[in-house]
Amino acid sequence: MAGNESVVPAHVLWEDTIRGGAAWSHVLKRGTALRINDTEGGANVGAIFYNFECPVERYNMPDTLKAQHTGYLTKGLVLYSDMGRVLCSVTEDSCGWHDPIGGHSNAAMVEAKYGEARYQQHRNDYHRNARENFLMELGKWGLGERDLNANVNFFSKVVVGEDGGMTLQPGNSSAGAYVELRAEMNVLVILDTCQHALDAGVEYAPKSVHVSIRRVAPPGADDPCRVSRPENGRGFINTERYFL
Repeated sequence: MAGNESVVPAHVLWEDTIRGGAAWSHVLKRGTALRINDTEGGANVGAIFYNFECPVERYNMPDTLKAQHTGYLTKGLVLYSDMGRVLCSVTEDSCGWHDPIGGHSNAAMVEAKYGEARYQQHRNDYHRNARENFLMELGKWGLGERDLNANVNFFSKVVVGEDGGMTLQPGNSSAGAYVELRAEMNVLVILDTCQHALDAGVEYAPKSVHVSIRRVAPPGADDPCRVSRPENGRGFINTERYFL
């Protein structure tokens, strides 16, 4: 499959396709990596992250951005928890820009933009929204609305104008684009493939993605994600102490 050239098939433990508008969750074990492939181009993958053993520890968007002096995510950066530990590292990225600030859609937003399409009439083609998808997956793990926090939108690029307005840039991800996340903890990952909340299109047309999991080597002292920012070195030390 295009975009998966660096994955040796024998090392892949599991793979699947997440259809457009669907949700998925998994406990990504420390020492494995999740690769997400935008098979069609133009996908958006909302993602939220939790320490599986203690889910009150979770992805923290402000700390992730300010500790690394960035407004977007790409290869060499990490996702911080609210305890100063590294949940995941972005070890591969052919896209170059992933949105951490644009949020996610809800039912009212989707209905206003795309019209009403309920399950009773449309069955599996009904209009889903990211908030309900996230809550549905959270419920499978004993979590709920109070646990829903800021998400990352993989494959999407949001720029902020001088007036503070946010705009989704079209064409950020092409067919075959991929991003790979290495788990530095045992991380509960919840994914959603609904369209971005800022998508300017008027057609409900969420894109499918391919996901795979493989074993990877632990990060060394010169790991690119560890050394890319001074704070990251401390974040990895905090994480490694957690597993002593």
